Amino acid sequence: MDALQIFPHLNGFLNLTSGLFLASGFFFILRKKIRAHRFCMLAATIISSIFVVSYLTHHALLTYAYGLGPTRFTGEGLARPIYFTILLSHTILAAGIGPFVIITLYHALKGNFAKHRKIARLVMPIWLYVSMTGFTVYMMLYHFYPGR
Repeated sequence: MDALQIFPHLNGFLNLTSGLFLASGFFFILRKKIRAHRFCMLAATIISSIFVVSYLTHHALLTYAYGLGPTRFTGEGLARPIYFTILLSHTILAAGIGPFVIITLYHALKGNFAKHRKIARLVMPIWLYVSMTGFTVYMMLYHFYPGR
């Protein structure tokens, strides 16, 4: 396996791990375990940031260094509309969630917990959806219906 082939698996792992930390952070805050919540949410933020760098690096290498372009989805029948619906919703939400995660984190770090809670109630479910659909896209593209 060359270095380029590692990226999809790394990115899938990072998405899944971020999602698990997000879900754990939510679980902990419901039980008023503030330190565990803080740890999980910071871990999710760091892992998601690493994911973004890895994802952009992977696609830049695919396009500019190797001239390959995106990996094609090879699924047929009902799998195609399911995959592309998941991919479309994931892409739209992923493109917009970053600034809201930063704002939510900012309010938490500044101790503005009323604002943090108000924003987090909207941001966390979307962020979790983006992480889990990212992992779903990875599984469909590289394991269930592998292309090149």
